[in-house]
Parts: sequence; structure tokens; C-alpha cells
Amino acid sequence: MAAAWQRPYLNIFKHFRVEEWKRSAKEGDVAALTDTRMKGTIYRIRGSNPASSYLQLPRAGTQSLGLTGRYLYLLFRPLPRKHFLVHLDVTTEENQVVRISFSNLFKEFKSSSTWLQFPFVCGAASEGTARRGVPGAAPGDARWTCLVLDLPSILALYLARSYSHLRGVKLCCNLLVKNLCTSDLLFEPGVTLARARLGDLSCRGVAPMPRELAFPVPKGQKWHDLYDYIRFPSEGAKLLHNSIQKSFPHPVAGDQVLQEPGHPPTQLVTRSRAACDLPPVQQMSSPKAVPRRCPVVTKSIPEVHLAVPGPGGAVPAADPVLEEKLHSAGDTRQPLPLSAGGIHVYAHQRRGQTARAVPGSQEGLVPDPILKLRTIIGFGGCSTKWALWTRDSTAVVYPCHAVIVALLLQTGEQRFFLGHTDKVAALALSGSGSVLASAQAGPRGLGRLWDFPTGTCLSLFKTHLHGLVSLSFSHSGAVLCGVGKDVHSKTMVVVWNTAQVTHGGGVTVLAKAHTDVDIQAMKIAFFDDTRMVSCGRDNVRLWRVRSGALRSCPVPLGEYHALEFTDLAFEEGPQQEPEDRALFVCSRSGHVLEVDCKDVCVRSARRLLPAQPQEDGQEQAGNSSGPGIAINSISMSSSFCATGSEDGYVRLWLLDFSAAVLEAEHEASVSCVCISPDGHKVLSTTAAGSLGYLDVQARDYSTLMRSHGGSVLGFSLQGKGEHMATVAQDSTIRVWDLASRQQLYDFSAAEETPCTVAFHPFWKMLACGFDSGVVRIFNLAASDLLLEHKQHRTAVTGLTFSPDGNLMFSSCLQGTLALYRLVAQKIQVLRVLGNVVARDGGSGVDTLVLSGDSRLLAFVGPSKYVVTVMEACSLDELLRVDISILDLHSTILDSAVKVCFGPVPQGELLVSTSSNKILVLDARTGRLVREVSPVHKLSCSSLALSKDGQYLLTAGDKVIKVWDYRMRFTINFQVFIGHSEPVHQVAFTPDQEHIISIGDAIFLWDFLAPPPVKSSPGRAHSPMSALLLGSDSSSEKPKDGSEAPRQTVPLPLLSSPPCLDISSGHPAGFQSISSESDREEEAELPGSSRKVANEHRDASVIVVESDGNEEPVVRPRVRQEGSRSPEKPANEPRKGTRAPKCCVRPDSYRHFTPRFKASVLPQSFLSPPAGSEVLKLKAVIGYNGNGRGNMVWNPDTGFFAYSCGCVIVVEDLHSGSQSHWLGHAEEISTLTLSHHAQVLASASGQKDGDSHCQICIWSTQDGACTAELFHHETQVQAMAFSWDDRFLVTIGDYSDQTMALWSTHTYELVLSTCISEPLHDVAFSPFSHQDLACVGRGAVTFWVLEQQEAAVRLKVHRAPAPDVLGLVELTSLCYGAEALLYTGTNSGQICVWDTETNSCFMTWEADEGEIGVLLCRHQRLLSGSNTKRIRLWSVGSVQELRLKGPHARSGSVLLEHEITLDGTIVSAAFDDSLEMGIVGTTAGTLWYINWLESTSIRLISGHKNKVTEVCFSPDESHCATCGEDGSVRIWALGSTELVVQFQVLNQSCQCLAWKPRPVGVWPRPGESQHVVAGYSDGTVRVFSVSRTEMELKMHPHAAALTAVTYSTDGEMILSGGKDGIVAVSSPRTGMTIHVLADHKGSPITVLQCTRKQYHELGVEGGELWLAASSDRRVSVWGSDWLQDKCELLDWLSFPAPAGPEGLDSLPPSLAAFCPWEHGVLVYVGFGLQKEALFYSLRKKQVLRKISLPAFATSLSLSPAAPFMALGFGDRLLRLQPCPAGAPQDYAGHDDTVHLCRFAPSGRRLLTASHSAVLVWELPGA
Repeated sequence: MAAAWQRPYLNIFKHFRVEEWKRSAKEGDVAALTDTRMKGTIYRIRGSNPASSYLQLPRAGTQSLGLTGRYLYLLFRPLPRKHFLVHLDVTTEENQVVRISFSNLFKEFKSSSTWLQFPFVCGAASEGTARRGVPGAAPGDARWTCLVLDLPSILALYLARSYSHLRGVKLCCNLLVKNLCTSDLLFEPGVTLARARLGDLSCRGVAPMPRELAFPVPKGQKWHDLYDYIRFPSEGAKLLHNSIQKSFPHPVAGDQVLQEPGHPPTQLVTRSRAACDLPPVQQMSSPKAVPRRCPVVTKSIPEVHLAVPGPGGAVPAADPVLEEKLHSAGDTRQPLPLSAGGIHVYAHQRRGQTARAVPGSQEGLVPDPILKLRTIIGFGGCSTKWALWTRDSTAVVYPCHAVIVALLLQTGEQRFFLGHTDKVAALALSGSGSVLASAQAGPRGLGRLWDFPTGTCLSLFKTHLHGLVSLSFSHSGAVLCGVGKDVHSKTMVVVWNTAQVTHGGGVTVLAKAHTDVDIQAMKIAFFDDTRMVSCGRDNVRLWRVRSGALRSCPVPLGEYHALEFTDLAFEEGPQQEPEDRALFVCSRSGHVLEVDCKDVCVRSARRLLPAQPQEDGQEQAGNSSGPGIAINSISMSSSFCATGSEDGYVRLWLLDFSAAVLEAEHEASVSCVCISPDGHKVLSTTAAGSLGYLDVQARDYSTLMRSHGGSVLGFSLQGKGEHMATVAQDSTIRVWDLASRQQLYDFSAAEETPCTVAFHPFWKMLACGFDSGVVRIFNLAASDLLLEHKQHRTAVTGLTFSPDGNLMFSSCLQGTLALYRLVAQKIQVLRVLGNVVARDGGSGVDTLVLSGDSRLLAFVGPSKYVVTVMEACSLDELLRVDISILDLHSTILDSAVKVCFGPVPQGELLVSTSSNKILVLDARTGRLVREVSPVHKLSCSSLALSKDGQYLLTAGDKVIKVWDYRMRFTINFQVFIGHSEPVHQVAFTPDQEHIISIGDAIFLWDFLAPPPVKSSPGRAHSPMSALLLGSDSSSEKPKDGSEAPRQTVPLPLLSSPPCLDISSGHPAGFQSISSESDREEEAELPGSSRKVANEHRDASVIVVESDGNEEPVVRPRVRQEGSRSPEKPANEPRKGTRAPKCCVRPDSYRHFTPRFKASVLPQSFLSPPAGSEVLKLKAVIGYNGNGRGNMVWNPDTGFFAYSCGCVIVVEDLHSGSQSHWLGHAEEISTLTLSHHAQVLASASGQKDGDSHCQICIWSTQDGACTAELFHHETQVQAMAFSWDDRFLVTIGDYSDQTMALWSTHTYELVLSTCISEPLHDVAFSPFSHQDLACVGRGAVTFWVLEQQEAAVRLKVHRAPAPDVLGLVELTSLCYGAEALLYTGTNSGQICVWDTETNSCFMTWEADEGEIGVLLCRHQRLLSGSNTKRIRLWSVGSVQELRLKGPHARSGSVLLEHEITLDGTIVSAAFDDSLEMGIVGTTAGTLWYINWLESTSIRLISGHKNKVTEVCFSPDESHCATCGEDGSVRIWALGSTELVVQFQVLNQSCQCLAWKPRPVGVWPRPGESQHVVAGYSDGTVRVFSVSRTEMELKMHPHAAALTAVTYSTDGEMILSGGKDGIVAVSSPRTGMTIHVLADHKGSPITVLQCTRKQYHELGVEGGELWLAASSDRRVSVWGSDWLQDKCELLDWLSFPAPAGPEGLDSLPPSLAAFCPWEHGVLVYVGFGLQKEALFYSLRKKQVLRKISLPAFATSLSLSPAAPFMALGFGDRLLRLQPCPAGAPQDYAGHDDTVHLCRFAPSGRRLLTASHSAVLVWELPGA
């Protein structure tokens, strides 16, 4: 029998992760391919020598797979006309290894005591082509084969030995392998589970093929017509056979099974055809012979007749054949359930909304899995001393019984490590935080090593320890040490080697030793993996591993030899020698010993006393007498020490223990303390099961988790399920908030034990029953006792409220039942009955159950064999059902355990019994409706039914099962594990979105089932009708090829979708390659699967592919377009080409994708006359990290340029001055510089409605645009100049897929061609001006330009990537030394190509991520990837290795340097020696790199995300910006360099303001400047620019901030939020003085303060300020902050049309005081007209209006001159003279101009468009 974890089958390739090659080995030509016919990944093994081409499992020959399944399934296909070989190493019961080999190379059968060799005869698609019974090379049309090897039978028949397990598998050359699997079940291909149930196969141990082993069968075809099925030896075979082959003819599986034992089949192989070939009705109505090993179990099902189409007519639902149970193969003792569900641990995250599936359209519950573990409330289990910090101090790892939980502090999110079957006894985390070690308690003593980031289990090993008390990882993670008891209860220390676990290896024992001393704690020294330290009662010992032995020596303790030591910790600090760090050991007497590990002596001893508080409130340590602090745990940091003690205190001490500086008191003794790696927090656990941490800086304590001290016995939910009450063995009742996992209340009674709880369904009322018989009702709202009833004399076993909330019921151990009525929150006793409830029926919340309409009450009683139903309002008995007599064939009396009502309309009552059944009874008559058996291994402890009556929950043993209540499917339940103790209760939450289970802890699960859908009664089917209808529909159901669980239910299709299986036309092949002409012909056929796929295909597309012998020649097409002057309109469509392809973006970050923009280009543009421009673009802040290759630098000329949005920035690296080239209207994708650095080419998207991309040609001397090129339709991916600068090549993106060649003399299009697959990069050869290369999907294309006079033609050769790389994207390339080409892949490899032979001769793993940038100079190669790294390689010897061909190794490539930057690498330019250069990243940064000095310096910085606000400093020397990434950045305006950056994580900074300088005060040297910023969490932070620190944090808002400003004197901060609240706060005190709710409900868009110019406005104070909100309202206020006065002066509301026609979103409402016209404000926003309004506060009217071209998105008024700057959504910046004048429009933005801000002097202007910030000057201002 297979082990539990290997049942029902084990997918070997998936379990051992063959694709990672860590636990498996490969040699020679072994590659993973995607086969379209097999619809998945297959492995191709080919070669001429089996010894040098193979795939091996496990990786090392000394290891063992340990697979115990009886059958081995191999899904393979021999390569045509080749020989293959397979070796299987199996181990016998005598522990002898036997090799079983089969091959078509063997001529005859051979055997020895350790080796069996079987010839294999390959079958063919056409049976006549194979020579029957003759081994030999595989035929040309060899078919895919499912080979089933019965390993125990092979050993028994041929060697008379008993089979133990499969040790290893070696698949040698010339095979295609789909999968490998072991199982105890015999799977039958081509049979669905529904049909297997209808036929006889279930009784013979035969099951349908699992999805992972199934071959795809096209609709209308049969499995056996396409594939071969070989079983060796066949069932019942007793004769020895000398070959493995397919049998002729094909016997029916059922017929062979029923053959008489005395007549074994003459053929060795069974190729099954099945029972599925017979009509369902015929199979049912035909008499069947039932073998004796398959007993018939009948259910009691009411007589129902269904009209079934077909010859069978009506079929009775109670047909005995339908009631047979599946048995495991060869085992007649334990019947398996008919619906065997899978064991699930947890599901992946649900995506999107689930949809209701058609009933009967699947064979089991959907989705699968239907539960996902969401939350666990609990801590500890085996011990409460284990809780760890992660390396980054952001999460806590702790055990909760059998589950390990990682809790993220900031979000509260839990991550689970599931796999232990018993309580976790100890945890340890490696120094890097990448590997987690855990060990479970119990007799098995298993340990697990986990990959912490992913949560996967790396290794499972036996610890040989019981009662494990300590686990410790070495700092390197290579050694693990554990302490516990052996089977003789003797202390044992074990040291394991874990170094190879992360590389696919196992865990081995380094050393182990027994000891007589007591050990409480043991740790490995951080400076030496071979040294350990332990402490315990009366001893402190030093341990060392040497020569495979573990030895120890005691530390002389002197007078402290009799102490009980509890914990130890090493000293932290910057010591020169790690061995000099002291060891601190604590004890229960309060002593802390400082031990010198080097000299093995005690340096000093201190005794920590519960000292009397000193005058300063601190405790002290000394040597005085008296009882000390019993210390349980100690932890050290570089600045303080933490101790946890028996008195419940966590104390923080100075390092010399002279005083306790901080302490936190707990309700129970502290078990463990642990200081976080950053030293800011101290984690603590208590014996009462609580977990929390102390924030040292904030002096604040946070409780992370509380838990019951014993098993949770029952729970009850309040109202909608927000709160939950639990009762546990620790004699407490607790109330929890499910959302936050926090404990709200804790109830306990002196000398009484609570037994059960119940929440009132509507009121905040909680009823509790106690062991004294008292029932108490608490009012949670007032936290007091309402009522107390004493109707019982013994422990209360049942307590519940009716669903309508009018009645309450209670029962006790004596069988008494009480009925109460609730009136005005008072409870009156109506009736008490004695001896009606079973005395031995158990206890729990669900002892008494009520129907959904509150009319019926059911319970077990008066005996455990009887179920009673009563009228709830009167307790009149209505029905009694004797459970023990329902099964007449049972030899034991069956008793009832739990009861549950079914849906009210059906009137059913569910009863779980002691014989593991669920009986469904009619609640009115007591008739047995149906029976489900077996439900659990042991009795079912809890039942719950969903409100819609669709799903049933059961709990038993340690598992939960979710059932389809109507039992419509062949797989009617799913099983979920996680609890380490029996589950006591399960229930749905009221909204049916979650499930709660309790036992060892509280588990909250997400219930992923689709929402209930109402259906007409006529659509309901019985379980049998669902099977009959589903048997036909299941064959048409599309297969889900993914191995991940489905998260949503598939939507039913109204019509059958077109089949897109392109492999159906090539049954003999696996690559499914067809020519274009074939595909065009197929597209014309009616019903062809290709018609849909190709109906948009353009016949003019030329696909350039290499034939291998002939290389196609692509001749230039005649184009109508070419180069044209910038002023020529672009209205002509491109002729002779096809529309852009609609294809999927490649899996490559190197491929450019433009940022999405909702803005459009302006309809009109009022350009200022030449020489009269008021604005001049001075500087651009930022670099577009979204571009690809959009930075160029020539080290010889010093030319340096990059793009930011649609602007090309040319910067002088010496002076820092910028010049700006404006010509593009869209985001620039890429740049390229000619080799003589005289010409720059830039590319962007379509311009001015043109149908083509824009390529601009610039002269680097004067910055003039000399030509504009238009050809590509979507985006330009890459460009390159030839090395003689005669040609420019451009390639389009994945939607364009064209390559164009331009002449640089005339910039006319020379030729263009369409590419069949997307290209990523292009480069010309530096050695041959006619050669160039491109990289794309899985291949390099080499191009040769051939020019004959004026004609140019292009020859191409496509060279595929090496097979060893699999399916990859080649993403980057560069030419190296002569005849060398380097390419990078999206999987991190670098390939080296010989350009003379166009072949790859070398690859190496250069990075963990995609390589998007490659540069080569002489003997050096630079690579940049999306892992944020740039690496410098020495490739000097690669040229020599080129001659060695495929035998080249990567050892000759050396990594010289590596630098990690702030983002993915997108551009790079270096000098000729690769010693220094510039690199661009996606973070918007350009870095100067110097390899000689190993330095990286920021050259250009910018925002990656949208800029949300900009402002000037008062002296205009700096400006500040903030963005959605949570950063506040200060820039020097003179150099546009980033001066300082303030970063707040996980928040968005929405607004900011610079503190103004008080009027009349001269600036003092060193005066501190401040910036205030508002964030999305409602906080306001004040930063000191000069001191570069945050000075103040306030939280005046509950919603995100949208506006903030200072008062004119800088003494107040005004802030506005998204909810319309305006707060006035003092930065001196941090207090909020005023909260104004006048704009409540509408976000604040503008806050502005100004000095009051008019005294006749009628308000006091010297300051005016306004607030504008998005509902087009503006309020104006007068304030005197010193007098605490704030008065509303005016309230403006501007009209607007009813609906914003043509607008996706409303423009903002903006207002500002007019600086040059006192008492006037300007308003722009959505209104009846597109205009700016000037409103007089004094006259209370609009003075004038200025018409605008569109609704403005930003507004700023110049303080110096009558100018108004406005930004618009069509990327326009307008400078409007006031009150009248000709407006001037300015370009330079590639998106909405959402910010405009004038400087205080009016001489500068800041504008922002997405992440780009532009600085403008007003020279005449």
C-alpha cells in the first residue's frame, strides 16, 4: 500500500519539480518542450549513447524516491526510427536493489538476481506497419503510449521476491515523456468517472485516468484509436513472457477481469477498451456478475422513475449497480466511499467573481478547492516559547498547533506553512531568513525545512527526538541543532547538515550524542557552525563537532553550580573578534552569568532583583540577597538586553544590567523574548498563549494574538458574524472580533467551568451554560450580567436561541430540557422536561438544533439510539426515530451522534451516527430518505448546512469535509486538513462567505462556492438523473489544463466554442508545424478550427523563415511613404501592408509598452510669434524609466541625451546646463546615436492623428530636426545605425512586427519586411557593415544586406536558441570580438553565437532574471537585468572556446564586478574599456558607474509615479515635489539635482507646501526651512529641510488629504481631506485647533492663504483664505489666528450642466486670489462655459470672464505680472495675459498638465505632467 501522502496517486514529475533540475539530473540533449497536441510540457531526450543522454530521478544515485505505489505509469512516445532505454531501480522487502530495464534495443529477455531486461516491441499508428513480436527501432508513426507496470507482480513472477518501493528511474535517449506516476489504483484510459460508476469497473479496482495522466482526445474520437495502452504483466497472468508489447486483438477490460482463474490470458498485455463504448442504459439493464470481493451495499432511496431517452426506457433509481462502492485494488477489507474527494490544505487566492456552473456539468464540487484558509486565531500548542522575527523585522513567525504562521505586522496578513501532522514543538530561522526549520512533537518526531519566501517544504526528515525542547540554526543556515529525548527518555543532542537543502539535497546527521545533563536551551555559535552552547539545571556546557563526533565540556560555575539555567544569548556588538563576544546565561534565581567562551570561564555574575523602585523609577541589578527575578528568557541587542520573567514582566536593561529602562507587564509569566534584528521591537510570548511586541521607540505595546489555554469546545456567532464567542477547556469564555482577530471580552467564573455559549441572533446578548447547571445571560454592550437561571443541577450540555430570537433552550447531563421565552430582553421559563435528552449524548453548541423557521426542535434522546423532534414553542413531542433499527444487516447497534435540520421546504433532518454514516430522514414522517457512508474514519462530531441548502459541512477526526448536499456528482465532497486535534464544531457564517472550524484553535476559511442561484422546481434532478445527464455532457466539457486549483466556477457556454487544437491535423507528429498555404486552405473549410484564428490574417504578409538549406531572399517593397518634412501632413495611409497584428505582448520587460494616457492632443495651438515668447523652458526634472534604450552618451564627444516624456534633454555633464529638443508629441520609446555622434534618431508614437509612428532625425551640432520618418504603425521597439552610418534600421513592436531599413543620405525607405514573431533588439556588426542581427522569440535572425547598384536585397537566416534553454525570449544582443555575438534571455542566460556558422556554442547562467541590456567592449561584457543588477564579465577566453563547438563550458567566463541599483536596467552607455558609463533604470534614475572605483552616483533623478504637487521655496533656490510613491523630494533649482528625499512607505503623498518666510524678517544664516506634506492615510508630516528629518506627525483627518498650505505667517497649517473636512493645526503644539465641515462630502481641491487687503470686508483679522471643493463650491474666510478667530466671509457656488457630455471625468474646481487685483479671486472648473471667472469679494459679483479652449486642469497666477498659467487635459500649457491679451500656448508635455505653480517672485513657473516636472523661466518678468 502506498503511503498516505502518495495516495490516490503521485505525479512524480510535479512532486520532484523536474523542471527545476534540483532534485533530478539530466545529461546530454534533454529539453522541456511545449507540445500542442499533448497540450502541455513534455521532455525530449535524444542522443546516440544512452550513457550520455538521460533524465534521472533522484539526482544522486545514493538517494531514493521511496515511492511505494503498486503501479508505475509511464506516458511516453519513442522517437521515430530510434532506440530507447528505460531503467527502473526497485527495492525488495529484503532491502535488495533490482534493476528492471526495457528497451527496443534488447533482442531477448535476460534475467539475473539483480537485473531484469525486457525487450519492448513498439506499436504503430497503422497496425500493419509493426512487426508483431519483433523488437527493433521504433516505426516512423510510433504512437503515444501509456505503459502500466505492476511492479510487485514483476518481482513475484520473475524473481519470487516481495516488492518494497521504487528507488530510482532513469529515462535514456530517444524518448518523448509526458509524465511519470505511481499509484495503488489501476487507471483505465478513455473512461470518465461517471461512466465508471455506471459500469462494472469500480468493483474491480479500476478508476478513470486522472487529468494529469490523461492524453487529450479530440471530440468525436476514441482514446484507443489514437494511443496505445500496455499493462505488464496483465491481470491474472501466471505465465512468464519474454517481451513487453501491445496485444492483438484488444479484449474488453470487463471480459478479461471476469475470466476464470484457471484460464489466464494468452497475451501478456491488456489494451483496454471499455465499458464506455456501451450505451449507459444498456450497461445498467444488462445483468452483471459481481465478484465476491466486491460486496453490494444498497441504500434506502425512494422509488423514483425517470424517463431516459434510449432503448432502456424508465430505469428505477434504486438499481443495485449504482450503489456499489469503490475498493482499493487487491484490498477487500476497507471499502472506500463512492465519492473519493481529494485532500486539500489550502486554496490559492480567488480571482474575480465566481459564477454558477450548470448542474451536472462537472464530476465534483467546484471550485476545487472550495475552501481557502484565511485566518487562524491561536498561538502555541505544544509550547508557548517559540516566536521569531523575520530578517527585515516586518513579520513574526510562530506556531499554532500543527500550523506555522507568518504574520505581517503592518497589514495583519497571515501566511501559513502546512504539512505537520502533530503540534509544532520548535522553530528556527536561518541567519539569512531564507530557510525555516520546524519540528513536531509526538512519537514520529518529524522535522521540516521550508523555503521561507515561498512557503514550500524543502525537506522532510526524521529527528529521532521525542519531546524536543530546542532547535537552533547556524548563522549560515548550513547546520541545524536539536535537543530532545530519545525513545528511552534520555537527553540526546543531534546536529544535522542542511547545506544542500536549498539545492535539492537532503538532510544528513552530522553528529549526535547522549548526555545525562539537563538541557533547557541550546544555540549554535554565530561565528562557528561547529560550536554550540547549552544550559540547563546545574550546568552550562560548550559543545563542538569534530571528526563526526559531538563532544562537550562544562563551564566551571563555582558557587553558581546549583542554579537552574533557562536561556542563553550571545553578546551583540561591533567586536573585532567574534569569539570574544560574551555569552549571557539566565536562571530562575535571577542570576545572569557572563561566560567567556574562549577561556571557558565565568567573567561575572549579576542577580536581577525585583528591586524596590528607585527615585527615578528604575529597577537595579546587584549582588544583594533575597529572592531574585525568575528569568525564563533573555535576548541581546547592541544597545540593550531584554528579559522575560515568571512574574509576567518584560524588562529592558542597560547592557551592564545596572538599571531596567523599560518594562511591560503581562497577565501571565513570559515564556520568551526576542529582540527584532533592527533593534526597535521586542517580541514576547506568555504561558497564557498571548503574543505581542513592545515598540521600544514609541514605548507602546501591541498584542498580536491571544488564544485559549486548552481545546476550543464550541462557538457561537453574533448577528452578521462580526463577533464570535468561544468556550474552551481553559474554563474561559472569550469574545473575538473576526476581522481583526483581537479578543474583545474574557469571561470566567470562580470555581465554575463554562460548558457552552450562544449568541442571540439580533441583540448583543450572550448566554453561557456552566458545569454547575447555571445559565447566565450577559449584556455585551454594557458588559454586565443580565439574568441568571438555575433550572439544571448538572453541567449544561446544550444551549441555543431560536433563529427568530424569541425562544431559548437549554439541556444538561441529567437529560433535562428547558424552554425560555424572551420578552423585552428578559427571559422567562416556559417549560422544563426531565429525562428527554440523552445523558450520554455528549455536549456542545449543536446538541440542540432548530429548523430554519424556528418551528421544530431536534436532539438525541432520551437515549443515544433515538432522535426526537419536538414543536419548538411548546416542547410537544412530534416524532421519535430509532436509529439502531434502520440498518437491518448491521451486527452492532448504531447510535446517533449529532443532528442537523435540512432546508425548510424539504423538511429533512440529518443525523450522524456512530458507524460513520449520515442518515437523511424526513422530519415529518421519520422515513429514511437516503444514506451517506462512510463519512469520516471516526464518528462525525459536527454538522452544518448552508442557508441555501446546497452545501453540507461535516467535521470528524482532524479534518473538515464540504459536501454537495444533494449528492449530484460522482465526487461529492472535498477534504481539508490543518487541525492537529479533533474538530469539535464547524459552521457557516451568516453571509455564507466563510466557514469557521474549532478544535485546537479557531480557523476561519474563505468559502469559494458560487452564490446561490434560484431555479425552477422542474429543473431539479435526483442524484441518478444528474449522473445520466452528466455522462453525456462531461465528454463535451472543456478540459482545464492548468494544474493549479480553479478559483472560479467556469461559466456555462451557450454554444460549443470552436476547437483550436491545431495538432489534430498531425497525429503522428508532436511539433504541429504547418505551412502558410496549408493554413490558408484550412481556413476556408467550413467548420475548420483555423477559420476563427485566421479570419483577420492579411494575405500580403510575408513570413521570413529559414529552411535550413535554402535561405529566402526578401526583396524591397514599393512604398508610397518614406521620409517627409516635418510640415507635411500625415494623412496618407500606408499601402501594401497589413493592419496591426492583434497578438499578445511578449514575456519580456525589454519590450516597450507606452504608458496609458487618457489625454489627447490639442485641437488648436496658439504658438507665440518668434521672439515674443514669455516662457522659456529652463530645465526638465526626471528621466523616463518606462523607455527602452532611451539614453545615449558618446565618451569621445561628450554628447549626452535622454528622454523625459516627449522631450529630448541634452545635458552638458560638466556644467549641468540643459537644452531641450521639442518635436515629439507622444512618449519617446527609444533613442540611438550615430557612430560619429553627428546624428541622433528618436522614436515615439503616432503624431497629430497620423496612422504611423514618428521617427525624428536630429543634428547634434545645432539640435535641429532634419527629417521625420513615418512607417511603423504602433511603436518603435529599437533602432540602430550601421557602423559606417550609411543605414538606419528600425523595428516595430509586437503589434507592428515590421523591420525597416533607411538610407541616412536621403532618409528614404530602402526596404521593409514583415516579421512572423516580435523582435526585441537589433544591432549591426562592427566587422561587416552589411551584417546585422535581431533577437526575438526563441531565435536570432541574421541578416545580410546585398547591394547591387541602386537595388538592395536582404538575406536572412533564422537560428533557433539551444534546446537546453527551452522556450525563451532572446531579449538583448551585442557584438563582441570578431565572429562573436552575445544574446541575453528572459530567463537569465547569456548565449554566445558564432556569426560565421550562425550557431550557438556556449551558454551560461548570468542572472536570476531577464537580461535586457548587453554591452561588449574588447574582453569585457556588461549585462543588466530586471533584478536591478549590472554585472561585468571577463570574456577574454570565449574566442578560443569558439573552436571547441558544443563542448565549450562556462568556466571560462568570470564575474568581475556587480552593482545593484534602484530599478530594472533599461539603458546603458559606456566608454571603450567599459570602465565608466551611464545606466538608466525604471525608477527614473540615471547612474554614473565607475567600475575601477566600484561607485555608483546619481546623475539624473526623477519620480517614477505621478507627481501630485510641486512648490517653490521662499528664496526660490529650491523646489519641492511629492508623488504617489510616498516620497517628498527637494531639488536645487540651479543644478536640478536631488538634495534630499523623505520617504514614507506604503502611503501616497498627495499634497505639500513650503513654509513661508515671515514678512519683514530678514533670512538668518542656517535658518531651518520646513515643508509640510499630506498623505493618503490622513496624516500630516512636517519635515525640516536643513536638518533632513521629520519634526512632526499629526493625524487630523480620517480620510486621505488632498490639499495643504501654511498660513501667511507660517504659524498654522491648513489641511483639507477627501471627505471635505478642513482642519487647522498648530505645527508648534501638534494640536488641531479648528475643524470645519462646511465642504463635507466633497474633496477639497485648493487651500490658499493671503494677507487681507481690504478692511471693509466686514471681518476681523489680517488674513484671508479660501477653500475650493470638487462640487464647484468656494468658501472664503477671514482669520486672526492669535485671537483664535475664523469667520466665513463668502460662499460661492458655481452652476454646471446636468451631465458632463464627452468627459470621462469632471475637471477639478480651482480657485486662487488675484495678486495684482486686491479683493478678487479667480475660479476655473466645470461649468456652463469653458471660462475663467474673476469674482470681486467686495462687490459680490463676477467682474469679467476669459474664454478658454477647454476646462482647465491646473491654475496659477503670477505674483509679479498679470499673467495666468493654465494647464489643460490636452497636454497644453497656456500663458494668459490679464485682463486681456493674446494667449500663448507651449508644448513639451506628453500628458495632462495637472500642476502649474508660479514662484513667489513670478520669475519661474513649475509644471507637471504625470512624472515629468518642467521648470520655466519668464525672462521679462
